Amino acid sequence: MSFNKIFSGSTLSLALVVGLAAPASAGGLERGGYDIDQLFDSSQYSVESGVTYVSPHRKLKNARDINPRDGSLTGRSTTADDTGDYAVPYLGIKAGYGPVDCLVDYSQPFGATLTPGDGWVGAENNIETRIRSNNYGGTCSYKFDMGPGQFRIIGGGFYQEINGSKERIVLDPALIPFPASTIFDGSGRLTLHDSAWGWRAGIAYEIPEYAMRASLIYNSRVKYDNLTGTLDLTQVPPTVLAPFTGKKFGIVGSADAPDSLEMKLQSGIAPDWLAFGSVKWTNWSVLQSINLCPQASSGLPCPPGGVTSLGLYYQDGWTISGGIGHKFNDQWAGAVSLAWDRGTSTGYGAQTDTWTLGVGAAYTPTEHIEWRLGGAIGLLTSGSSGPIIRNGTVIAGTNDASYSFGNDIFAAVNTSIKFKF
Repeated sequence: MSFNKIFSGSTLSLALVVGLAAPASAGGLERGGYDIDQLFDSSQYSVESGVTYVSPHRKLKNARDINPRDGSLTGRSTTADDTGDYAVPYLGIKAGYGPVDCLVDYSQPFGATLTPGDGWVGAENNIETRIRSNNYGGTCSYKFDMGPGQFRIIGGGFYQEINGSKERIVLDPALIPFPASTIFDGSGRLTLHDSAWGWRAGIAYEIPEYAMRASLIYNSRVKYDNLTGTLDLTQVPPTVLAPFTGKKFGIVGSADAPDSLEMKLQSGIAPDWLAFGSVKWTNWSVLQSINLCPQASSGLPCPPGGVTSLGLYYQDGWTISGGIGHKFNDQWAGAVSLAWDRGTSTGYGAQTDTWTLGVGAAYTPTEHIEWRLGGAIGLLTSGSSGPIIRNGTVIAGTNDASYSFGNDIFAAVNTSIKFKF
């Protein structure tokens, strides 16, 4: 008996949906990542919509303000809840005609929600950081017979928008004398936005009779060469750190969203059973320090290293996952997966290794409708953050605060519905 008769479309796609919770907790700024698996849907047309909700619980402890030049923030808490909940939506429309399949989709591949607040001693490091991306993609494939299966050539592009903000204490309010302390709270706020294009290319090989598919997809870097926004220092007295404080002015800089390479495999292994797995590399090391200068129109100078900077100092990310799917009957299927993601922090920040256990179910009441529900629970491993020393020198911007963190738990749920015809 052939595997394409044994495995319904729900089982095959379930192998993909269970893994959605893992990228949502991956390193760097990754949220939903890039996902074009709907392109392989066997239906001629399909429309899919879904959302992943993630609730991380990273708690910082033993925090210290280690830069006395801007005050010591004494009397504040040495602990903070660092992460906030977030949701990642997806919408895709796929159409096929003969050997050509095309997918247009909307996703949010990158983002961050860090909300430790202003009540901890590390508030000069961060009060609130939020980053969001919008990605509009178009991807097509051409398939032809090769051996017992079909070979695909895949290519496409995407338009990506990014915006973000960061707020932190620039000057300890205790250093602001009365009566200025009744007006200024010592905080600063940065906002940024830009948009740019990227592209993808890949190959895939499928043997439908055995529910087998192997794919290799490369997603290019996205070069944000015109990051613009504002730096609001109106809450810092103008007599301090002149000529920048007491003002709100435009800033400009540049950064890259990382390129990535992902290999996915799946195959029927026994009647009603499917195995799947993936290996993904993401070039997070392109994000070190994003230096920002005043826009020329502001009339302000740009100091060495910028008037401010966003220090990330990431290393490359690796994500490895695998799992098993099982078809119970013509309407129900289930799957379980395990994923490991290498942390991207290099001693600054709280992104250590994560382990994710995912489970999911797919319900197909008719041949035209498929509903999926997946969940995951994961472990954020322990570590610490502090100054980074390279070539015997402390990197500027990493010596504002130090803290540690233990093993923390996160949870995620995903639901989606697909219409096929």
